[in-house]
Amino acid sequence: MEENAQRLSGRETYDDASDTESYESDPESDLEKAQYTKRKPSAPFRRRDAPSAYSSSSRETSGSHQHLLSASPTKRKSTFYFYKIPPRVVRYMNWALLSTMIIIAICLIRASYTSSRQVEMGTMEKSAPKPPPWEAFPFLKRYHGGIRTLIPKNTNTPEYPHDPIMTNISVPKQETKPLPKSIPFDPYPKTEKEYAKRQECFLDAAETVKVPRVRYYSGVVRGFPEAVMGSHEVLALRDDICFERFGRLGPYGYGYSVKRGGTGVGLHGDREGAEDLWTGPESVTEVDYSNIEWVKVQAACATKNAGRFEPAEKPRKDLFLDIQADEQKASEDTSTDGEPSLVEDDSVVGKRDVPEVPAAGTNETIAEPGTAQTNYTLLPRTAILIRTWWDFHYSVEDIIYLRSLIAELSLLSGGEFAVHFLVHVRDDNVPIWADKKIYNRILENALPPEFRGMGTLWSERQMGLIYGGIQESFFRDLPVHGVYRSTFMPVQYFSHQHPEYDFVWNWEMDVRYTGHWYHFFDQIRKWTKAQPRKGLWERNGRFYIPSVHGSWEDFKQMVRVQTEMGTDSPNNVWSGLKSSSGNSMPGSRTAQAKSDKSIWGPEPPPDVLTNQNDISPPTTYDKDKYEWGVGEEADLITFNPLFDPDGTTWFFTEDITGYNTTSSLPPRRAAITTTSRLSKRLLTLMHRETVLKRHTMFSEMWPASISLHHGLKAVYAPHPMYIDRDWPPSYLAAVMNGGRNGASGGART
Repeated sequence: MEENAQRLSGRETYDDASDTESYESDPESDLEKAQYTKRKPSAPFRRRDAPSAYSSSSRETSGSHQHLLSASPTKRKSTFYFYKIPPRVVRYMNWALLSTMIIIAICLIRASYTSSRQVEMGTMEKSAPKPPPWEAFPFLKRYHGGIRTLIPKNTNTPEYPHDPIMTNISVPKQETKPLPKSIPFDPYPKTEKEYAKRQECFLDAAETVKVPRVRYYSGVVRGFPEAVMGSHEVLALRDDICFERFGRLGPYGYGYSVKRGGTGVGLHGDREGAEDLWTGPESVTEVDYSNIEWVKVQAACATKNAGRFEPAEKPRKDLFLDIQADEQKASEDTSTDGEPSLVEDDSVVGKRDVPEVPAAGTNETIAEPGTAQTNYTLLPRTAILIRTWWDFHYSVEDIIYLRSLIAELSLLSGGEFAVHFLVHVRDDNVPIWADKKIYNRILENALPPEFRGMGTLWSERQMGLIYGGIQESFFRDLPVHGVYRSTFMPVQYFSHQHPEYDFVWNWEMDVRYTGHWYHFFDQIRKWTKAQPRKGLWERNGRFYIPSVHGSWEDFKQMVRVQTEMGTDSPNNVWSGLKSSSGNSMPGSRTAQAKSDKSIWGPEPPPDVLTNQNDISPPTTYDKDKYEWGVGEEADLITFNPLFDPDGTTWFFTEDITGYNTTSSLPPRRAAITTTSRLSKRLLTLMHRETVLKRHTMFSEMWPASISLHHGLKAVYAPHPMYIDRDWPPSYLAAVMNGGRNGASGGART
């Protein structure tokens, strides 16, 4: 029994070793054998079939039963490691990877929040737009040649505009011409047979300090460009002379020290030409402007020349500053002053007579009270309203500019103009109309010392009280009584408070002119007065470019043909945006004719009847021979074309308040920038439309649209304008007059 047990135990041990060896043999030596040897038979079969060391069978001991191709046993392959990373390093690397992922997630969340906020606020940075085509045009070089390069105008070959084939203007590198002499510029009429004699005005009460005169040089700089838009010849402005900084600004404090009453500017650097200004028989005297009080000087000049003008109406009292306690006394003062009523008909407020609004600029011979009939034509009075605000910083250049306006327009003209400041108080919480002391204190601090007493304060809240009841739309988030949307509200009220002025120039502080102010204003007035009304609105809507349009007569006929026949310009593709023509039935979709309707007389809104006081043409459009309007003062003068905003994408084309817009918008015109001259007749109509009918429009549409509705005379003055790059003239004309049928106002961006 024990022997059998030992045998059995030995056999099992052997079987385990053999089985392990067979399983760990190399399978690559024989794939078929490897598959066979990898199978592990169950334990009973191993015990039965495995050879035993103690077997007596020859077959078992000889091993003949083994397969001839059986693989020889091999050793187990050992595993080889290059380097085993310590666990501590692995932990650090995991922490670093986790921290990096958290930081990236936080950055992505913050970037998403920032981007969404930028989209909401509209401050998202956009890719830089392509530069406009005109930036590729080269700059012009002959604007600044020096006074030693002056030549007669008729011998000059302008650098621009020119034939594209023409080469550049050749200019000598070194000029050897002597320094020319400057000449005093005097644009004022020497003899005025039609008007009373002009009395000389002075800068002091003793009448010892004369107003210095501006000086000029004869000729133009060699190669000096021509005006690309507008014309000197059309307006009769002199273009054969040259103004230099010392001759133009020296009379008003430029070029000498503050101790002598100047500005202290222009004392260093190139001073060529300055000696000629201060020396010689007709030299300019240095004026000590530190002691000048312009309000007194201007008032003394107006009083001295009072006989040259129409009798001035007494200024009205400001209801916000002079409220009478006694109603009977107030009524007596009103009747004594002869104030006209604001209302247009008796049904609005009581039974009060309304005098007719006088036509501004009528050349009537009026007898002065207590004197015999004179033979002189009395001149109208004109106010220059300088638009500024209460904390405006006046630079030295601003001071010189304002001195030149007062001297050239008011003093040297004998009081034809009166310069006044319209000061905007930007803080609506300041009660400027409730306390006289507050009003005077703010007004005193708002202007430089030499201009004190020449201003009038106003605020947007004050305009809201005067022109109450206007529907508030907050168009583009702007208030309707704000200075941006209703620039002319304070001008209307100023004209109502100062009926002594027949015309008012709304003048911005940033407007500059290189020539003489009186020469410019006087020639503009004369030219606009001579313009006929026939085709006037159509000519007003276009820039005049002489190098493309030819003479002014050629331009007039071109506009007539474009209006009556239409054009085939690609810009006419926008014609469908305008209202349908009168030949089409309402609501029809027939194509609109290319021609335009000429403006002839008043063009009121569709649902408004024509006012009986509006200006009506004396004859039909076809029968008129360009006679109606000649000799009539313009009610509105602008320095940019009066374009039709209908069908354009101009931002403010629909900024219309108080009108019935259910069927269509009222007819309107607009001129970019509000610098313009307005007659008392026009300002009174604007005032009444705002007070009684609650009508108003955006600032740049309001005066022109009222002129269109009531048949007033509005004129765009084609003053000369220069550009600094070499634009092809035909391309410039296509850009500036890119609207319907060759008119301006074609931008659709």
